[in-house]
Amino acid sequence: MTNRETARHPEDLTRLFVERSNAGDAEGVALLYAEDAVMAYPPGQQTVGRAAIRELWEGVLSHNPHFEAEEPLPTLISGDIALTSTPPKDGSGARAQVVRRQPDGSWLRVLDQPEFTTPQ
Repeated sequence: MTNRETARHPEDLTRLFVERSNAGDAEGVALLYAEDAVMAYPPGQQTVGRAAIRELWEGVLSHNPHFEAEEPLPTLISGDIALTSTPPKDGSGARAQVVRRQPDGSWLRVLDQPEFTTPQ
């Protein structure tokens, strides 16, 4: 593991995700997740655990997608758990993550719903 910036605030995770994804750093993206994290992706499926999340992002990032930062909605924090979310720029649905403070004070994603749409 290399020295990478850690999320000192829950909102840092989204910025770090965008930076690492755009750099093609699947390992760095995976390090934003807890070892036992669950990600609701690909659509209709779940990816469980940091290793599986790294493998998923290796595949996704091999296509060189470009991610843009999205303005976060207000974060809800209760002790060592927080809910972060961002509305996609195209206005469709939302993204939400449950994050947990680590013993060193950093934050990692535990549950990640990268995109869901609201019923019309």
